[in-house]
Amino acid sequence: LRRHARRHNRPRKATPEALVPEKVVLITGSAQRIGAAICRQLHARGARIFLHYRASAGEARLLQAELNHVREDSVALIQADLLDIAKLPSLVEQCVNRFGRLDALVNNASSFFRTQLGEITAADWDDLIGTNVRAPLFLAQAAAPALRRAQGAIVNITDIHADRPLKSYVVYSIAKSALVGMTRSLARELAPEIRVNAVAPGPVIWPEEDSFDELARQRIISHTPLRREGLPEDVAGAVRFLLADAPYITGETINVDGGRHIAL
Repeated sequence: LRRHARRHNRPRKATPEALVPEKVVLITGSAQRIGAAICRQLHARGARIFLHYRASAGEARLLQAELNHVREDSVALIQADLLDIAKLPSLVEQCVNRFGRLDALVNNASSFFRTQLGEITAADWDDLIGTNVRAPLFLAQAAAPALRRAQGAIVNITDIHADRPLKSYVVYSIAKSALVGMTRSLARELAPEIRVNAVAPGPVIWPEEDSFDELARQRIISHTPLRREGLPEDVAGAVRFLLADAPYITGETINVDGGRHIAL
């Protein structure tokens, strides 16, 4: 009897929070690059996607068609300028009206461009802080009621340069550092109903602006312990893990950078 009682009194193991079919995920800036990879991975796990884009309408429609061909009526599009803070609650409302719920928010959209000290303008600040900090904060605030009902989660896409500032990218580095701080703050504010985490990519996809020539790229790779570039799918896999398989993780940032953060 004593052995029987001990067996039944053992603590139960935590059950992974599988991203079951029909869960709804709003992903910003998700028409191409890392955002598109996140869409594909979460969609493959059964999620319905509310795919946000600002200017990449063609890419967004192609991705929507691709995924809806796999599973009918599983991806919807929304066009919005995230700098227009007043319209962000409407973006969340449209998502909930379209799919009936919201289970996760992925703040992926981001501006990235050089801002050297002495040449920084107010417009630079408004753009970089707006897309990387202000929009994620106000989207999280707008989404919080729906996410609470769903016991949902938020994942912010930060950057290795949140902790290791990139020379001549002053405002961008400040913005990503603030986003990491915001991740921890929201994790505390929104617990226990909503988990909030971040993923910090390293050399995964080179910026579209021509700021890293081949020599610069090879120098970065040579200082990355795994000695290679990452793939968008690597970042998407970390997002999927935080949403689907990490029910006891919140306030954390996962570095997906081939170890570069320990080598800088």
